[in-house]
Amino acid sequence: MKSLYISLIIICFIPAVYGQQGNKADDALLLEYYQNQRFADAADYLKKTYAEPVTDLKILSSLAYSSQMAGRLPDAEGYYERIYMADTTNTSVLFSLGNIMVRRGNNIKALFYYKKILLKDSTNFSVYKQMGSMAINAGNLAEATKYYEKANKINPAEPDVAYDLSSFYINAKLFQKADTIVSKALKADTANLLLLLSKAQVDYHLEKYPETVLECTRLINYGQRQNLVINSLGTSYYKLKDYNNCINTFKLLEETNTATEISYYCTAMSYKALGDQHKAISYFEKAIKEAISNNVNSYYSEMADSYSQVHQVKNAVGAYQKSLLYGAMPLTYYDIASLYDVQLKKKEMALQYYKKYVKSDPPEEQKPYLTYSKRRIGELSR
Repeated sequence: MKSLYISLIIICFIPAVYGQQGNKADDALLLEYYQNQRFADAADYLKKTYAEPVTDLKILSSLAYSSQMAGRLPDAEGYYERIYMADTTNTSVLFSLGNIMVRRGNNIKALFYYKKILLKDSTNFSVYKQMGSMAINAGNLAEATKYYEKANKINPAEPDVAYDLSSFYINAKLFQKADTIVSKALKADTANLLLLLSKAQVDYHLEKYPETVLECTRLINYGQRQNLVINSLGTSYYKLKDYNNCINTFKLLEETNTATEISYYCTAMSYKALGDQHKAISYFEKAIKEAISNNVNSYYSEMADSYSQVHQVKNAVGAYQKSLLYGAMPLTYYDIASLYDVQLKKKEMALQYYKKYVKSDPPEEQKPYLTYSKRRIGELSR
C-alpha cells in the first residue's frame, strides 16, 4: 500500500513525458529510477531519449527535477529558466530556481527569485520561511525575525517557524510574545518536543513554575535530558519550595559532571530548608568553588607583581594574600616573605612566610628559592 502511495505521488508530481518527434520515455523505468532515488540515471535517460532542443514544458520539467535531485544544479537551473521564459506565471519554477541558488550559495539571486514570487503572491508561506532561513544563515537575526513573523502570521501552526521565532523572542527577552507564538503552534501539535521545550523556557522566564514543572517532566519522560531542561525543572522545584524534588533533579547534573553554581546553590538552600546543615555547607562550598575561576589566584599574583614593580609594596602584599584565598601556590609564600624581609623590614612576618613556603613542598625547579628560604629562616630565628 505504501509503495502504491509513493508511486501515485511521483506520477502526480512528475507529469508523464510525452515525446517530441515520435519519441516517448518509458514511464515505468522512470518511476523505478525515482522510487530508488536514482535521479542521475533518470536525468541521463531523459537526455538520451529527448534530443535538444527540447521545447515541451513537461519534458523540461522532468529534466529540471531529475537534475535538481541529482545535484546537477547548473543543469537544473538552465532547464527551469527555459520553463520560466515560456511561462512567467509559474511560481513553482521560481521557487525551485530560488532553492537552487541557495544551494549554490548565491543568496542575492535567490532573493531575486523569491521576491518575484511575492510580487505575485504576498501570502506565500514557503517563500517567507525560506527567506527567514537564509537570513539566519547570514547571521541577520533582525531580517530573519521579520520574515518569520510574516510566515507565522500566514500559518501559525507550522512548528519549525514557530519554534525559531519563539527562540528569537526568548533571546530578546520578549517572553510574552514568545508565549503567544508557541502556544498557538502547540495546540496544533501537542507532542512536538521542540515546541514543548520552547514553551517550558517561556513559562520558566514568566515565573509560571507549576507549568514549567509539568512541561520539563514531560520532556524528561520523552528522553530529553538537556541541561537546560534539568536546570529549569530543578530551579522551578526550588521556587515552589519542593526541596526534595529539587535535590533529586539536580543530582542528574552531578551524575554527568555538569552541575553549575546555580544547581549547587539551589541544592544547598534546599538542604538548609530541610534542616540538613552539614550537606548544606558541603553544597555551599561546591557553589563557591564553581563560582570562582581557577585562575583567580594567578590573576592576583600577577597584579601583586605589577604593584611590586611600581614600588607599591603594601598593595603588592595585599594582592598576594588575596591570591592565597583562591588557591595557595608555593611561590606566593616566598614572594610575600621576600617583600616583608627586604622591602618592609618586618622580620617576624618574613620568618612566618618563609616557613610557610618551606612547608608547602615547592617543586624541584624552585630549589634555589627553597635553599635561600631555609638559610633565612636560620638567620631570622637567631
